[in-house]
Amino acid sequence: MERLHFYSIVLVVVVSLSAAAEVAESAIGVNWGTISLHRLSPKNVVDLMKDNKIEKVKLFDADPDSLKALMGSGIQVMVGIPNEMLALLSSSASACDLYVAVGNEPFLTSYSGQFQSYVVPTMVNLQQSLAKANLAGTVKLVVPCNADAYVSNLPSQGAFRAELTQIMTQIVSFLNSNGSPFIVNIYPFLSMYGNSDFPQDYAFFEGTMHPVVDGPNTYYNAFDGNFDTLVSALSKLGYPQMPIVIGEVGWPTDGASGANLTAARVFNQGLVKNVLSNKGTPLRPGVPPMDVYLFSLLDEGAKSTLPGNFERHWGIFSFDGLAKYRLNLGNGYLKNAKEVKYLPSRWCVANPNRDLSTVANHFKLACNYADCTTLSYGGSCNDIGEKGNISYAFNSYYQVQKQNPKSCEFDGLGMITMLDPSIGDCRFLVGVTDEKSLGFRSDGGWSVFLLVACWAFRVIFM
Repeated sequence: MERLHFYSIVLVVVVSLSAAAEVAESAIGVNWGTISLHRLSPKNVVDLMKDNKIEKVKLFDADPDSLKALMGSGIQVMVGIPNEMLALLSSSASACDLYVAVGNEPFLTSYSGQFQSYVVPTMVNLQQSLAKANLAGTVKLVVPCNADAYVSNLPSQGAFRAELTQIMTQIVSFLNSNGSPFIVNIYPFLSMYGNSDFPQDYAFFEGTMHPVVDGPNTYYNAFDGNFDTLVSALSKLGYPQMPIVIGEVGWPTDGASGANLTAARVFNQGLVKNVLSNKGTPLRPGVPPMDVYLFSLLDEGAKSTLPGNFERHWGIFSFDGLAKYRLNLGNGYLKNAKEVKYLPSRWCVANPNRDLSTVANHFKLACNYADCTTLSYGGSCNDIGEKGNISYAFNSYYQVQKQNPKSCEFDGLGMITMLDPSIGDCRFLVGVTDEKSLGFRSDGGWSVFLLVACWAFRVIFM
């Protein structure tokens, strides 16, 4: 019933505000994930984006509070659909009438094709729903893909994976007929992280000692090479000029070797400079991506760490809206969030007067419920010593529990302090309150897109 109620809200937004749609210029946008242990108020997040003149944002679920905060902001919004919905949506047009914002990564190789057969039928059913709502001419379906959908040894040899050729032909034809772009997610960091032979300098934009020579073209960074590999793959399907949007790209700041503030700043600033220069790539000179969505806006301390501990540290801002490093998105350096409501300045640390030999189970409990990924190898808190590790784990748990005094007991091994125990680059956090202070605004219009994913089914409300 909650989903049905939310759908009625979304449909009103789409129908009543889509008339204000305007053709937006290309821009640097952000991904806003909300799998957080300390969730910043949606109003704070929207104000943060507005203060930093971020005009486009991609959400990963249709969270009503986030959408309410975005209403009237003038920010273009892309909303995700869970993969688990694909079977239902592909089998029933009526289901599409009930669920608009629904998805995530059906074509990843790790899924072994389990979502593949649902993509095109879902697109067809969603298109029918748009037609019923008289939105077919305003709302567009698109299909973002992870870069593992195509392969090659050189950019000019790019082609979609053999088992995807038929479905990609159908999807790209559909996109072309509706004037929609192809959306792709590119992660040079993951290429470097997963391959010890990958030349590190090639992952960045500062020049390289390992350029890739491809006939008359030379590639000096992985982003351009990956982009042109997709251009070649699209060309082989007969669509060499199809517009391309980068749905996700970025660099993590913690949790693994190579994931740090310096690397993230160099990569993201190089990316922004590359895109805004409008120089394009060797196969598309002078034609940059339509839009680029940085991954991500904020850290997400509750994300799965199966891909790596770095998964919780992609944000250009920390969980509380503090800029992690100097980054200019084209409108000046990042500004911190304003009026953030923190919990009191208190921390939980290991009691220096107690024997800590029995702390193992307490440490495990704390890290199971809180985020201790900065303690891992390559993390910013990796070298603070045994007692430092215990204090960090205790405090992380204490803050997740909203500083409940009992959450710092640990059988007498913990104690509350008013002195900040942060050490060097290792920050002992203080949580934020979960007050939302949301409200509808009427100071701007929304335009509308609808996005169906191959990396994720998406719905866009702009």
